[in-house]
Amino acid sequence: MHETADPITLALTGALPFVVLAAAALAFPVSLLLLKVYRRAVLGGMNESAEATPKTPPPAATEIAPPARPLAFRLLGPATALSTALPGASASRAAGVYAAAIAVFAAVMTTAWLLATRDPEIGPVKVALICWTYFWPAAIAVSLVAATDRRTRLLVALAYFAVYAAIAGVALVGSPELTMMQLAQHWLVTNAPPTVLLYTFLARRIRAVGPIVLAFAVIAVLGSQLAVALVGSGDASLRAAVEIGSTLGLGGLAVFWGMMAAGFVIFAIGAWIVLKWLGARYAARRLSDETITLDAMVLLFGVTHSIGLVFEHWTWIASGFVAFMAYKVAAIAGYRWLPKASVPRRLLLLRVFALGARSEPLFDALRRRWLRGGDIAMIAGPDLVTSAVEPDEFLGFLAGQLRRRFVAGSADLAMRIAAIDRRPDPDGRFRVAEFFCRADTWQMTMQRLIVDSDAVLMDLRSFSAANQGCIFELGRLLDAIDIRRVVFVIDSTTDRPFLESTLERLWSGLAENSPNRSAAAPAARFFEVSGPTAGEMRALVGHLAAA
Repeated sequence: MHETADPITLALTGALPFVVLAAAALAFPVSLLLLKVYRRAVLGGMNESAEATPKTPPPAATEIAPPARPLAFRLLGPATALSTALPGASASRAAGVYAAAIAVFAAVMTTAWLLATRDPEIGPVKVALICWTYFWPAAIAVSLVAATDRRTRLLVALAYFAVYAAIAGVALVGSPELTMMQLAQHWLVTNAPPTVLLYTFLARRIRAVGPIVLAFAVIAVLGSQLAVALVGSGDASLRAAVEIGSTLGLGGLAVFWGMMAAGFVIFAIGAWIVLKWLGARYAARRLSDETITLDAMVLLFGVTHSIGLVFEHWTWIASGFVAFMAYKVAAIAGYRWLPKASVPRRLLLLRVFALGARSEPLFDALRRRWLRGGDIAMIAGPDLVTSAVEPDEFLGFLAGQLRRRFVAGSADLAMRIAAIDRRPDPDGRFRVAEFFCRADTWQMTMQRLIVDSDAVLMDLRSFSAANQGCIFELGRLLDAIDIRRVVFVIDSTTDRPFLESTLERLWSGLAENSPNRSAAAPAARFFEVSGPTAGEMRALVGHLAAA
């Protein structure tokens, strides 16, 4: 018998979904606004000069003999991909750990469903159907962790639904009164709401900060609802609120909104403290950005699933949190099974800033594959400034500490590089080291990063004569690092004749101490992409790992 008259049950089945939906409606535009302000603040800092940076005159031009061997050009591609792999766990193996942990989550939720409903007609097929329905977050996790293109994500989803269809087919054979429409409705009612909400905040435009802002909004909106519920729970408290409002000259409606505002502010302060705690744990490498996203996803599904069980009794609201904790324990245990790279490889990512949003798909695919075996260093730019922002960076921006992130001079740069923690996160994943540079510190930062890198990927899509900054970077690459450790990404938008003529010109003026002067067969390696597709990314990372 359902206890629908229970006020706690009514609150959990009515107020809690409202809180989540209201928080989502608030968090999405706030995330967009904050990222816009963040991007503007970073660009403003990039256009400023660092006063502490000494102005040194350019070196006097000297006559240097060209290298003995001319520079050749070699086109790489999937057909010439190497089998070299980075040390550490593969993305697919990490996805397997999360899928196994979510299987534990699904088992706990299925057990809670069986205990709550006490269905007398339960059987193994029905249990399998319910458990596989609860297993849906695993398909999303595998896509987030290991899939690098739409085709792979589509195949993961099709594989999940193929298994669901197979179980549903067996159920239909065993239960003639059951219909396929009922099975489809069961899945949609269970998984569609959290999936839609999740993908709203996994959109590339707000993915970096969406979960953080949503968590803040949920806590704050919950506070506004609890304030009204607590004050309205008794005559004495309600009378006291009305008297206080009358003293302040407020009417009944104003008192109501005042209670909501007070609850919102109080809980918002608590939410900020929680987020700062999470940011500190992230900075201390107790969490990774990937685990934060996946944990938020599983918790969202757990809370949503548990609301459906509250109609049996309000205590079943705890089932989602218990299932989440079971998932977390299983995931932490699985991290120990993932091999860790003992000597991480550092990849320097350079690119044409004018690419804008076109930089993001390649960057997302690259970090999924590379960060299991090493870190990525790059200079912050307008193209990736919002997609690469890390939790502690964003919270620091909200606290007014963004200016501290910018490189102020050579001594400051040396300290920042020395302070980089190259240990992996608990899940075996390394991080992106993003350097915020002023207009007069980016060149020295780039030159220092070249020296400390094991390989360099330079994204030259849309490269043309207008990209003078990239021409400077090309010259420093040829002067400072073995060209066999560099891969240039190009596509149909690259002005390849100009690129080749530029490289030939820079090669003729190679620095005397360049490691490339003694190269037996020097060649600039071009990798042409069209997607990037999963095959292209496997090949690209293979070439970089071999370097």
